[in-house]
Formats: sequence, C-alpha cells, structure tokens
Amino acid sequence: MQQAAAQFQQAVTEGWTKALESFKTVDLGAVGANMKGKAPEIHFAPEKLQALQQDYSKEALGLFAEGFKAPKVSGDRRFADAAWNENPMAAYAAAVYMLNARTLMGMAEAVEADAKTRNRIRFAVEQWVAAAAPSNYLAFNAEAQKKAIDTKGESIAKGVKNLVHDIQQGHVSMTDESLFEVGRNVATTEGAVVFESELFQLIEYKPLTAKVFEKPFLMVPPCINKFYILDLQPENSLIRYAVAQGHRTFVVSWRNPDASLAHKTWDNYIEDAVIKAIGVTQELTGAETINALGFCVGGTMLTSALAVLAARGEKPVASATLLTTLLDFTDSGILDVFIDESFVKYRESEMGKGGMMKGTDLASTFSFLRPNDLVWNYVVGNYLKGETPPPFDLLYWNSDSTNLPGPFYCWYLRNTYLENKLVKPGKATVCGEKIDLRQVDIPFYLYGSREDHIVPIGGAYASTQALPGKKRFVMGASGHIAGVINPPAKNKRSHWIRADGKLPKTQEAWLEGAVEHPGSWWTDWSIWLKSQAGKQIAAPKTYGKGKYKALMPAPGSYVKARA
Repeated sequence: MQQAAAQFQQAVTEGWTKALESFKTVDLGAVGANMKGKAPEIHFAPEKLQALQQDYSKEALGLFAEGFKAPKVSGDRRFADAAWNENPMAAYAAAVYMLNARTLMGMAEAVEADAKTRNRIRFAVEQWVAAAAPSNYLAFNAEAQKKAIDTKGESIAKGVKNLVHDIQQGHVSMTDESLFEVGRNVATTEGAVVFESELFQLIEYKPLTAKVFEKPFLMVPPCINKFYILDLQPENSLIRYAVAQGHRTFVVSWRNPDASLAHKTWDNYIEDAVIKAIGVTQELTGAETINALGFCVGGTMLTSALAVLAARGEKPVASATLLTTLLDFTDSGILDVFIDESFVKYRESEMGKGGMMKGTDLASTFSFLRPNDLVWNYVVGNYLKGETPPPFDLLYWNSDSTNLPGPFYCWYLRNTYLENKLVKPGKATVCGEKIDLRQVDIPFYLYGSREDHIVPIGGAYASTQALPGKKRFVMGASGHIAGVINPPAKNKRSHWIRADGKLPKTQEAWLEGAVEHPGSWWTDWSIWLKSQAGKQIAAPKTYGKGKYKALMPAPGSYVKARA
C-alpha cells in the first residue's frame, strides 16, 4: 500500500507539472485575443501556486486512500442524483473531476497578467472545465446509465431522436418549442400594427383603462432579440402592465433581417427606426412629447437617438427608462473577453460593408457565457437521458434568435465595446451628428440587475455618471432577463433603492446607502413613470389616426419570421 501511495504521489507530481505546461500554452485566440499564432507566456504568483499544489496533493492522496469507497459527491447539482453515490466508480470520477476543476480555476486565479488576459484565461478554463465534466458523457454518467437500464434502452432511443431533431433545427432545445406560438400563447396583449417600414413595425396596444396619460409611452426593445420578452404571458408582461397602469403604449417590433437588409448600418437603425418611431408616435397621438423605454441594446440605441435629436436642437422625449443598458462600456462584463482590435478588424473585413451576423451564432455566444446552465445541462437532459425539456416561455423566446446586419454589428463593436465612444463627448458621429450625452438632460429611470452577466451592475450604474438630468437608479435581484421580468403579483425577489437619491461615482458606494425592498421594482417604476406622464385624458376608441391605420392585429408579422 505504501509503495502504491508513493507511485500515486509521483504520478500526481508529474501530472501537476504537465498541467502547468499545458496551462502556459492556452489558446487565447479562441476568445478573440490577437496572439498572431503565438501563445503568450504565462506566469503564476509563486505563493498561490505552491498553496494550490499542496492542497491538490493532499486532496488527491485522500481520494486515493479511500479507494472506491464511493466518496460522497455534494454541492453540485450535476451529481445530485442518488445514482452517482450508489456507483463507487462514478462517485470517484465525479470527486476527482471536482478536485481538478477547483484546481484549474485556482490556477487561473493565480495567473499574473493584466486584467483582460486574466479574464480571458478564466473564461477559457471555465469552458474546458464545463465541457470536461463526466456528467456530459454517457460512458461516465451514472444517472443516464441507470435510466437507460430502467427504461430498457428507451431513453437512449429518445436521446438520439432529440439529437437528430436539434441538428435539423440548428440549436439545442431548451424547452419544448412545439408548445408555444407567437400570437397564440406568447405575445398576446391586444393591439394592432399601425406603422410598418423595412426595419420595424410599430404596435399600438388597446387601452385597458377608461383614461390614459396624455404623454404616450414608446418601448424600444433590443434588436438582437424579439420584442415579446416584454410580453411573454399576460401575468408576466411588462407591456400589459404598462397598459394597465394607464399608459397609451407603443412598441417597436424589429424585422428579423434577411439578405435585403445586409447593408444596413447603425445610423439606419437610429434615424430610420428609433427616431422614426418617436416621430410616428408623436404624430399619431398628437403629443408634443412622449415617454420612452429602452431595454439592453435598445436602451443604447434609444439614448443614441436622443443624443442625435439633442444635437439637432430637438427634445421630443420627456423622460426615458433604461433597463440593463450600457452607455459607458468600461465595465462590459464577460463579453469583453471577445473584444480587441484584431477581432473587430476581422469582423469588419468579413461583414463591415455588408453581410449578416447570424442569430444562431449570437445565441451560441450568449449561451456559452453560462455553459453549464445553458448548454451542457440540455445536452445531458436531451441526449443522454432522452428527456423533453419542460415548457418555459422565457427559454422559448431565448431560442427564437434574430440576425443582425453586418455593418450595424461592426459599428456597435468598434464604437462601444472597443472604443467606448458614446460617453466621450463629440467622439461618436451618429446620423451625421457628433453626439454628446451631456445634452440629453431629461429625467431617467435607470435599472440594473445584480447578477447580470451581460450588462454588469457596475456597467448599468455607470449611466448615472454619463447622463446630466435628474436620475433614479434601482437595482433588482437576479440576472439580465429574470431580474427585469419580475411582475409584482409573483411577489418574488427584491430590489434596492437609495432613499436620499444620491448617486456617488461607483455602484459599490451607492449600495452602501441603499435599502433592500421585497418584491418587484415594477411598482416603484410605475409611480415614477406616472409622475412624468402628465394629466389623464379619455382613452382612444380606435387604433391609429389619420394616415396611420391598423394594418394587422398585434403582434404583427415581423416578430413571426424565424432566423
């Protein structure tokens, strides 16, 4: 036994040395780094590395000493099923994997490099670790094996069927998509399309109150997704909620671009879509000013449009709400690992003059930001265990991807993520105007989600420092979507508000004076929006006005086009 332990210790030492050598040749080019075919030389903090090696050797020897006595695997839902602990070899494999995963992530943290390189290494290692889990492979997944035996192979047959189906549709199924249909059981709030262009349809919603506020309300969702994230089901629809609060509500429904729009630019989307939607809403309602909301990239686009209008001496929007929006891209989260000059130049050469950023590619990128939850979880369930994922409206929407015109996408990459021009007065030229956010001096309601991995809470908060007008900042619990789509009736999660209204330079400083409140932030926002909406007037009896007729029922036709 002592000889075996000594041999195991030697193997651990040799394995550690090989791991270090492999780590030093990590291919950062896979996440956008400009390595020019040569990997960077990676150095580690010696004291951190020594502590890691000691801990690893101790734990590895402990596992070896236990042999196949089925070490208990806990703390990871991938190995939560009893089948893992009932199978000694599977339990041992899971325990060794978790030890290796902790050690590899520790090595990533021990790297001595600039912040961007460290983030790239951490991201690459996270992808390796997620992909290498024994739960991802039928040969090692005790739970899937047990199910195959219990079902006499039926789970494997269903898994193969699911795999063939997903290959044909071009993406991994996250929900049973056959149970949803846009306009039938998602995006069902009653309304009509009252304007259509080659870029968008404008939807007006039927009032649910006898009176409405005199200032109409326009929502600008992100064009990298479909608008009905704001109108999933009646009980969790932000659109329906706004209508029920007495706002005459309009929503931009983006066209899913095809080859005919492959030349469209950021300027086209700002001038011919956002600014056009503002103008149509004004003209149709007869309102001198309107209120507006932008969500994620839609918020970036809305604010860009407001800056263009301000540069022209126009202020048609009285107040704006920004939900999980980046204006200052200094803190742009995990997406920053993909962005550098080389990556942006490559995209510009590929599609900067025309072409299409496929929605499926965008969706895959966002999914791999959370690989265990949004990729491997479904690989295991769909294919190894032959399960049909449960119906979930949000995940149906998440799978309903949209394309982006190449020139639009390339401008966005360079001017925001790479060069962060929007918050630099006069540096960004949009629609022929050198824009300056300091001219957009209207009230803003700014919302950020605490666990957002796409728009970090610090990035959302940074808008408070970039905009000059009166501002209210609110932080919600959960992530990019679940934090936003949190209706009051569910009484879920919580939100934070700073009663004194102070907006110090950092989100951390703001949080020190904030108080947590149970439930949804929607009620706070509703009170704020009503204070900006003017007096109440009789609700309109019909859709549209003058030349703006009801063209078709909501949700319209553009939202139904699949990528």
